[in-house]
Amino acid sequence: MFPRGRFTPRRPRIRENVNEAIRAKEVRAVFPDGTVEIMPTPAAIRKAQEMGLDLILVSPTAEPPVAKAMDYGQWQYEQKKKQHEAKKKQHIIQVKELKFRPNTDDHDYEFKKNHAIRFLKEGNRVKAVVQFRGREIAHVDIGKKLLMRLVEDLAGIGQVEGQPRLEGRFAHVLISPVKTAVKKEKPKPERYAEAQSPGPDEAEPPAPAGSETLPVAEEEPAQ
Repeated sequence: MFPRGRFTPRRPRIRENVNEAIRAKEVRAVFPDGTVEIMPTPAAIRKAQEMGLDLILVSPTAEPPVAKAMDYGQWQYEQKKKQHEAKKKQHIIQVKELKFRPNTDDHDYEFKKNHAIRFLKEGNRVKAVVQFRGREIAHVDIGKKLLMRLVEDLAGIGQVEGQPRLEGRFAHVLISPVKTAVKKEKPKPERYAEAQSPGPDEAEPPAPAGSETLPVAEEEPAQ
């Protein structure tokens, strides 16, 4: 058993911009039935509570501030849902590093180039690095040529940020994705030819050879 008075009771958490926490003297209150009224804040809170709802300040910068009568739990759920959707659409740009050597063969080069193409299409940046070991530092020009070859091969997908730079035993270049707006062309609807009746100036085609025209029998008048 703990002695009494050792733990202080927790204070009730005040919900910001909800009900009595709204500091504005008057608000533009929006109610579920579609009515909008400019009224004192205490009166709007009282009217919302009579409906079994809370008064939530949704636009504090408006003049007067806009408050909406709704269930606080439902409002929290909608806000979390919006944040989750925005987070899913958000893309964090990363820098993907690819390491080469001055004597990198063609097979290894093509393998890493395909990786660079995939990274750029995903919207990330690519940092290509050539590492020199031992006496390889004497062949810096070979490493720079390798980087420029990669830049040229990625010309339609990536855009180089400056020229290759040498820092110690590393030569590197940074490539950013090119934002190209791809417009999808809508298929044009097929136009069907409409049947047209022959005009008055158009002559009827001649009868085929060997065909005979039968006489039309005249009806005799009734006596």
